[in-house]
Amino acid sequence: MAARSENMAVIIGNLTRDPELRHTPQGHAVVGFGVATNRQWTTSEGEKREDTQFHEITAWNRLAEICDEFLTKGRKVYIKGRLRTRNWDDESGTRHYRTEIVAEDMIILDSRRAQSRRAEVSADKGSGSEGSESPAEEKVDPKDMPF
Repeated sequence: MAARSENMAVIIGNLTRDPELRHTPQGHAVVGFGVATNRQWTTSEGEKREDTQFHEITAWNRLAEICDEFLTKGRKVYIKGRLRTRNWDDESGTRHYRTEIVAEDMIILDSRRAQSRRAEVSADKGSGSEGSESPAEEKVDPKDMPF
């Protein structure tokens, strides 16, 4: 009997930049954006500490379009997905690695009222119906990724 394994990441944080929507040569939508998560604790000496982690998020197909339409820098989101590490060699032969969360689910956690205040400052991206499809993924050369 094969051993079970699981690759799942769940984060709640704030977008660090607006989503960047692109399309693959085959016409599949793919979006990339960053999310920051914060952790606070008190040391045994009573000193307050804080740590911020930055996560790269990729979403595909309909979920990518929804993220592009509804998310903007600063919005609070729940992201569930799986970890994926890509690697590639640049022109000088140096190996690069990038670990990202491939989103399978996204929930906006802040209110539309908070979003409308942000929209006064930034351009409106439109509206539409929310929904989620399981993102189908294709093999893409990491050097061709738009982010």
